[in-house]
Amino acid sequence: MKKTILLCFTIAMSTISFSQTALENIIKKGQDQMKNNSGNSISNDEVVNGLKEALTVGSNKSSTQASKADGFYKNIAIKIPFPPEAKQMESTLKGIGMTKQIDNFTMQLNRAAEMAAKDAAPIFVNAIKSMSIADGFTILKGANNAASTYLKDKTNAELTAKFKPIVASALKKVAITKYWNPLVTTYNKVPGSKKKNPNLEDYVTQRAIEGLFKLVADEELKIRKDPASRISDLLKKVFD
Repeated sequence: MKKTILLCFTIAMSTISFSQTALENIIKKGQDQMKNNSGNSISNDEVVNGLKEALTVGSNKSSTQASKADGFYKNIAIKIPFPPEAKQMESTLKGIGMTKQIDNFTMQLNRAAEMAAKDAAPIFVNAIKSMSIADGFTILKGANNAASTYLKDKTNAELTAKFKPIVASALKKVAITKYWNPLVTTYNKVPGSKKKNPNLEDYVTQRAIEGLFKLVADEELKIRKDPASRISDLLKKVFD
């Protein structure tokens, strides 16, 4: 009887000990989640607001940078090239002395993207505003481009829909057909050529969006890695 009581007591104490340890681990995990890298306590609101500020800073800087003259055209990381699906056309035309015309056309594609980029930042606002606490902690503990990836996932479809008419208008403003039609006409006269006619609106829209998110990701990396890029006390607290 005494042995039975002793055994029950031992099991009960082990269970209590295990439960206490599990509880302590849960508490510690929660406390760790509420601290930044330097060990300072940080609230849910500070995490979310800090990440919103980081994304706002990143998207504003990216839009400003991309929308400048040569923002796309002279930035090798995001420059929009001659449509890849018409690569044979490009090679053939360069081979018959039309390199200058090819370069002018490519420049105008980038000019259209630069015009469209002016309207990019406001499109990001709703996605940034809707960030949840769960989103915030996932981004904070995620990869160096986690915030940019979040923004892309949330805005890509809407951005594409809103960007396309902007790009179409920009292509008209830069008179893209004036540069494109002579290239197509000349190429089609080359014996054995197969006509290429890519959708320039879709192409520039896609590449412009990709370029913008590349710049946003670059800005995010700066904020995460370079203390000098943390331009507010909140950014310093969240990312320290």
